[in-house]
Amino acid sequence: MTRKLTLDLAAPLSDADATIQPFPDASPAKWHLGHTTWFFETFVLRDHVTGYEPFDERWAFLFNSYYEAEGPRHARPRRGMLSRPSLHDVRTYRAHVDQALDRAFPDLPPSALQLIELGINHEQQHQELFLTDILATFAENPLEPAYGELPPPACFAIEPLSWRLGREGIVEIGATESGFAFDSERPHHRVFLSGHELASRKVTNKEWREFIDDGGYRTPALWLSEGWDWLQRERISVPLYWDEEGTEFTLGGRREIDWAAPVTHISYFEADAFARWAGGRLPTEAEWEDFAASADPMFGNQLDEAGPVAPRPGGGIFGDVWEWTQSAFASYPGFAPAEGAVGEYNGKFMCGQYVLRGASCATPRGHSRASYRNFFPPHARWQFTGVRLARDA
Repeated sequence: MTRKLTLDLAAPLSDADATIQPFPDASPAKWHLGHTTWFFETFVLRDHVTGYEPFDERWAFLFNSYYEAEGPRHARPRRGMLSRPSLHDVRTYRAHVDQALDRAFPDLPPSALQLIELGINHEQQHQELFLTDILATFAENPLEPAYGELPPPACFAIEPLSWRLGREGIVEIGATESGFAFDSERPHHRVFLSGHELASRKVTNKEWREFIDDGGYRTPALWLSEGWDWLQRERISVPLYWDEEGTEFTLGGRREIDWAAPVTHISYFEADAFARWAGGRLPTEAEWEDFAASADPMFGNQLDEAGPVAPRPGGGIFGDVWEWTQSAFASYPGFAPAEGAVGEYNGKFMCGQYVLRGASCATPRGHSRASYRNFFPPHARWQFTGVRLARDA
């Protein structure tokens, strides 16, 4: 089902749509299709299936992302220069690898089955990136084409904000040994929480508009020094894809802002400044995880099938937008990366990144959990990223 959903997401795209790379941190749709296939071909078929012959041995150079142990690779900022192989050829590559996996599956050892599980979760991550990168790609086109149709903005009243008292003292966070989790979610361990409260809902577009109107983007006292420098250098004055006329660009094209929906496409710098303006702060990831531990991660506005997505009003803890925390992405006590090349999956990025929690409207349903640690650098905002306030109690 995961492999099929990726193809379904790509179905509306032309070869040209799938080739463009809007900026270095985003990747072409065609590259996502190839890279997620390379992962299975390299770590499962090549290493665990005797006699498997690569579809095209040259393509490992094209579709390796950052695995140093797998040798040299095409430069990330130049992925958009790959006019060949064609989208059709990449789809053929996917079919070849899927058929080989189907044939090999009954005889695969447990270690290979674990890698398939990792590969499925890896591909789900790329499904979200696929949608956010296509949004960024179409936003570069002056015609502002739509990826697909979205329902009109809902006419919801904004839910009053209230505060939920968090637990104080020693709590346990991180994934347990049962069930799938990425290596960065483990080990399960104890942390101490001071008195705190978390907001009952995410910050809305209307509240963000009030922040703008009150000079939030023009008041240096609200901003971290690095954030203020970024703001001035990039001339940022509204969330990504907003304009000053009250519209935003979405996967459904340009449309009126839904003021009751959670604000999205904001950076850590912006989230931190807003929290300071609002008299609060960002939660720590431990506060967030303990808050969300009893919530069902299957609920909320998340990705269920191919098509455009957008945050909606009235959501719960999971879904709509990822929530920035004030926590740096670092290892837990006792963390140990996996052996081999897949050990490069998370550990090597534990520097200069901040943790986000929850899930977004583009996260495949069932992919996230309370212990899940998403992470991006503080300036990143092309993902569906938002904020839930916290404060000391």
